[in-house]
Amino acid sequence: MTAILWEWLNLGIRWVHIITGIAWIGSSFYFVALDLSLKKHKGLPEGVAGDTWQVHGGGFYHMQKYAVAPSFMPEELTWFKWESYATWISGFFLLCVLYYGSSELFLIDRSVADLAPWQAITIGIAGLVAGWVVYDALCRSPIGENDYLLYAVLFVFVTAIAWGFTQVFSGRGAFIHTGALIATIMSANVIMIIIPNQKKTVAALMAGEEPDPKYGLQAKQRSTHNNYLTLPVLFLMLANHYPLAFATQYNWIIIALVLVIGVVIRHFFNSHHAGKGEPYWTWAVAAIAFIIIMWLSEAGPPQRGEAETGSLSVRTEKLLAASEFDEVRDIIGARCSMCHAVEPVWEGVPHAPKDVLLETDIHIALQAEEIYKQAARSDAMPPGNVTDLTQADREVIALWYENATNTPRTWTDLLARLR
Repeated sequence: MTAILWEWLNLGIRWVHIITGIAWIGSSFYFVALDLSLKKHKGLPEGVAGDTWQVHGGGFYHMQKYAVAPSFMPEELTWFKWESYATWISGFFLLCVLYYGSSELFLIDRSVADLAPWQAITIGIAGLVAGWVVYDALCRSPIGENDYLLYAVLFVFVTAIAWGFTQVFSGRGAFIHTGALIATIMSANVIMIIIPNQKKTVAALMAGEEPDPKYGLQAKQRSTHNNYLTLPVLFLMLANHYPLAFATQYNWIIIALVLVIGVVIRHFFNSHHAGKGEPYWTWAVAAIAFIIIMWLSEAGPPQRGEAETGSLSVRTEKLLAASEFDEVRDIIGARCSMCHAVEPVWEGVPHAPKDVLLETDIHIALQAEEIYKQAARSDAMPPGNVTDLTQADREVIALWYENATNTPRTWTDLLARLR
């Protein structure tokens, strides 16, 4: 029952995260396109840098942008900030539930670094904080005065961080933390720079003073960064479902190429919206980079030694020592491991689905919760029950997991323990 509650918590938070992410990315894309489509012409009110007409939903909209701020404070002013805040908060909760709550399964790879869960979690959170601090320092430094130089330095910085994560985490953990770092930078740009600068402008207006243009320029620079980082962060959040991206030898180079793809695609749309032509060469660059990614994925998994087994958790040791384990091992070996192997033997399966391996006792114990949810409490696995996993087999797996982890099976059992 605990595993089922955790799974529903995972799904609920993921649902909220996707909803808020759509709202944030949608508004971001819209305002960037709006800003680039504004045209300067005669007859505009004083202080207006440009305007544009738009049509949507049967209505016409006349949009104007002030170069710094209007000469008066509007009675109503809509702020776009909660989309960003809610996306980051829900994303961090999801990171905690999925990767920190199941660190031995998704975050730690003992063939990479034999970390205790608390060590892996500390490294992950410290990486997010340090990443923002370094990024912000680069933007505020003399390097930040040259946008193109700053882009180059930030590309090297994010790639280096991605490589560093691959040296301490599993491939999946490295990908999700690189994505989380980018998302942290984007959301921190909103809460630390963009919104405070806008509030300073509003405060100056209310005081009858002329706002300093530098605040708008700083906010515009960070907003532009967010625009170019959106597509890479979406890829990194989706890629943890695709082991050919995260679980291969050159996974950090794949991240670097994804950064390139995201930037050139956004450059195409930004140029299009600004009326500066349509640089179709960007699509060729993106296609070539994606082909290189597919080619790099053929290199296979990183060449590493055997995983350490001397620091298994008490829970894992109980799963291995359970009386039902021998029978479970036989069931998994006969019904699951033909696909979930380093070299799958099932036709049409070139790589273990989601990089889940079930060839050894350790593999089975580490994946116990997923096996329980996917094959005992539901029939998601095997797909279409192609290997004829029987109901009796599923019951054995359920008993093994529940007895070894002291998991209540029903709501009645759970409530009885809570009394």
